Amino acid sequence: MDASPTLTKAHLERSVMAVPPLARTASGAIDRVANEKIIRHIEAGGVSLLLYGGNANIYHLPLEEYEPLLALLAETAGSSTLVVPSAGPTYGLLLEHAKAIRRHRFQTVMVLPQQGITTSAGVATGVRRFAEAAGVPTLLYIKHDGYIEPADVARLCNDGLISAIKYATVRDNPAHDPYLRDLVGMVDPGMIISGIGEQPAIVHLRDFGLGGFTTGCGCVAPALSQAMLGAIRRHDWAEAERIRKVFEPLEDLRNAISPIRVLHEAVAGGGIAATGPLLPLLDPVEDAQRPAIAAAARALLAAQA
Repeated sequence: MDASPTLTKAHLERSVMAVPPLARTASGAIDRVANEKIIRHIEAGGVSLLLYGGNANIYHLPLEEYEPLLALLAETAGSSTLVVPSAGPTYGLLLEHAKAIRRHRFQTVMVLPQQGITTSAGVATGVRRFAEAAGVPTLLYIKHDGYIEPADVARLCNDGLISAIKYATVRDNPAHDPYLRDLVGMVDPGMIISGIGEQPAIVHLRDFGLGGFTTGCGCVAPALSQAMLGAIRRHDWAEAERIRKVFEPLEDLRNAISPIRVLHEAVAGGGIAATGPLLPLLDPVEDAQRPAIAAAARALLAAQA
C-alpha cells in the first residue's frame, strides 16, 4: 500500500479513483480472495487509487467487520496503490471508526455523508472532531445540497483537516452548478474530485478545474477510465467524449436501477470476481435484470482490449 503522507494532487493527476464493490462469500462473510481479484484487476488497468465507500456498502457495515476490512485492504493493495477507506455515516460510528483508524496506516479517510438530521455547522464540527480523533485528514464527501455550505468547507480546508473533496451532487446539467461554482471560488479546485463517474467528468475537470474523478464502472474497465483521464489531461476533448460514451450503457443501467447494486452485479457478471450477496439494507438486482447488466459489463471489458 502506498505510504505517502496523504492523498495529493499528484495522485489525482496520474490516476482515477476507483470505487469498488465489496465481495462477500455465499454465507455473507467478507471474501478475501474475491476482493483481491477485484483489486488486482483494477491495478492491472493502471489505477492506483482505491476508495471503499458507497459501492462497498460501508454505510451498513457491522462494526465488528470494520477493523478486519481495514487490515484486508492494507494487506492486499499493491505497494503503489493508495487506499482510502470510509467512516460513518453517523457521528457515533465516526468516533468508533476513528479508534480503529488510529491502529492502521491510512493516509486519509472519507467521511460518508449523513442525509437528514444535520446542519452545515454541525457537519463541520463532526468532520473536525473525526479528523482529530482519527489523526488523519478527511476526504469530505458532498452528495446533497444543504449538507455543508462552501464557507464551512473552506474553514475545514484552511485548518488542514481536509485532504480532498469528493463532489457528487447530481445535476440535470453539470455545467450549471451554482454550489460548485461557489465552492471552487473558496477552495483550491485541484483538491476537488468529480465524484459521479465518467459522465460529468469532462465538464467538471474542463469547466470547473477539478483535480480528478472517481469511477465505479472503471472497476470493470480500469484501463479505459485511465485512458479517459489521459485524454482530459491532454485536452483531447473529442477522445475523452468518445470514451465517456463507451461507459454510458452500464451507467444508464446504474442510474435506472441502482448504482451500488448494478456495479456489484456487473463485476460478477463481467467475470472479474464473484461478489456474493449485498448487506441489508440493500438487496440484489432482480434476476431479470442480470443478463443486461452482464452484457453491458462484458461490452465495456471488450472495449478496453
